[in-house]
Amino acid sequence: MQARIQWQGEVSFRAESGSGHSVVMDGPAELGGLNKGARPMELMLMGMGGCTSFDVMTMLKKSRQQVTRCEAVLDAERADAVPAVFTKIHVHFIVEGVGLNEAHVKRAVSLSAEKYCSASIMLQAGGVEITHDYEIVETPV
Repeated sequence: MQARIQWQGEVSFRAESGSGHSVVMDGPAELGGLNKGARPMELMLMGMGGCTSFDVMTMLKKSRQQVTRCEAVLDAERADAVPAVFTKIHVHFIVEGVGLNEAHVKRAVSLSAEKYCSASIMLQAGGVEITHDYEIVETPV
């Protein structure tokens, strides 16, 4: 896996993934940023959310759950001192579908957290406390 980061001036950078996708990162105004992109730590949080969401949806599809919407809402706390690392992250899944089996949803969320989500497991190994929960919403038929 590779990435290339190119400085765009002030505290703005363009990041390109090895697969050819790019994203703009920018810093806050007090550091010269123009708010043209996400902060690097926001990208880390979004990456973790994407990683665990990918796992959960893959498992729910394999268990033939009729998911119509899946959203992960992440809330993170950071240390007050430098380095301002993540200290806590809570992931709340909202899974909507037709006749969803709660046991399947619970298992998918647990397996992602404990076994499959590389990003979550890496952050936990670094001392970040990560918690998960979920809610199930029935899609009106």
